[in-house]
Amino acid sequence: MTTTISVVNQKGGVGKTTTVASLGAALLERDLRVLLVDLDAQGGLTFSLGIDPEDVDVTVGEVLLGKAKPADAIVVTEDGLHVLPSNITVTQAEESLVSRTGREQRLRVALDKVADDYDWILIDCPPTLGVLTVGALSASQGVLIPLQAETLSHRGVGQLLDTIHDVRQFINTELEIIGVLPTMFDGRTNHARAVISSIEETHGLPVVNPPIPKSIRFAEAPAIGRSILATHHSHKGAEAYREVARFLVER
Repeated sequence: MTTTISVVNQKGGVGKTTTVASLGAALLERDLRVLLVDLDAQGGLTFSLGIDPEDVDVTVGEVLLGKAKPADAIVVTEDGLHVLPSNITVTQAEESLVSRTGREQRLRVALDKVADDYDWILIDCPPTLGVLTVGALSASQGVLIPLQAETLSHRGVGQLLDTIHDVRQFINTELEIIGVLPTMFDGRTNHARAVISSIEETHGLPVVNPPIPKSIRFAEAPAIGRSILATHHSHKGAEAYREVARFLVER
């Protein structure tokens, strides 16, 4: 059975794309079949895995509009990850979807066509709570929320939880919040630990461990189109994502 997870936070710069790429690589290391879906029109995931978004002929946008089959859009990276890519044309696709019938279900229907080929599907959501993110939540069994361990980073969590609640109530009753994944975590500071405790107390959300440490290595890996597991195999950040992947598999 395929497990589909949306990695969501409407705040940018919290490590969504890094999390999708790194967890995908960690699951692949466990000999699991993995598809990564880039729903961000900026194509950050696509680029970070060594695919030039400007060179992509068929994107997730064409798939959502019914102009292409998912299998025709999927690209295989150097490391063996399968990616449903994105680029700036997805912006126009999103605008078109607003007036289309079944817009919230289109990603689920598309992924159902290739689900038998994969054990895991990870969706990198855009930094908004618009139609693409709602579509991702509608297609998923679980939600993982990367959250930078700083005070201002969790101001929008309540709004995100409202969106998840609405999707669960009206579209996808099986949707489950896996938890908050602390990113860019500096365990030496009391502040970082206090922020995580505050998330648990304020929103009642489970925290996924281990937290992902703050490191320049995460910025270096996408520059050469690889994940940190490939560029710095034994780095503590790579090991942290392996532990999170193990947690996801075992749960």
